[in-house]
Amino acid sequence: MVRISPSLLSSDCSRLGEELQQVAKAGADMIHLDIMDGDFVPMLSFGPSIIKSLPHIEGCDFDAHLMVQHPEKHIDAFVDAGVDRLVIHQETTMHLHFLLRRIQEAGIKSGVALIPSTPLESIDWVLEKADIVLLLTVDPGLSGAFQPGMIRKIEQVKERIVQRGLAVEVEVDGGITTRNIRQLADAGMDTAVAGSAVFQKPDYAAAIRALKQASESSSMK
Repeated sequence: MVRISPSLLSSDCSRLGEELQQVAKAGADMIHLDIMDGDFVPMLSFGPSIIKSLPHIEGCDFDAHLMVQHPEKHIDAFVDAGVDRLVIHQETTMHLHFLLRRIQEAGIKSGVALIPSTPLESIDWVLEKADIVLLLTVDPGLSGAFQPGMIRKIEQVKERIVQRGLAVEVEVDGGITTRNIRQLADAGMDTAVAGSAVFQKPDYAAAIRALKQASESSSMK
């Protein structure tokens, strides 16, 4: 079954804690935290002090996605803030192997993310060191629709994982709706990051349930 990770950045940011509790109660499997530095991506979002102040709901992990240059400068702060999963971008560091290991040694899950234009070959050498691969299907921090060409990329990373006998989770972020989640699940997606597909709906529980039902109608992988 595909897990749903609603992106808190799409919520009403004037009441983050309340929104988090509501979406967790509505059936979210985890909470996606988009961390933007205004450098790697043109937007700014929240940092570790905000995350530390948020209510941490049992069974609903904090799924942190660092869209920042030089993530090695920030890892300790986000670990201390209480995240359960920390994903960094291949494009932002020369020390990816070392940082993935450092995250795991801190006792949390490590992940590597790729923007749409970055080839999968760039992470072949660290795939065994990651718990999560996060593929973006839109350009981060920029306007744009879901890019259907990324479906083949999802298939290819899943093939690499299966061929090597790894237990690496495939997470997908960008433009996911009930209309395309089945195709993404068929391609190999394990976790869907959902922003407006949840937070722009009047009933969060119904929105999450609709996404899961749409993905469950996919063929068995």
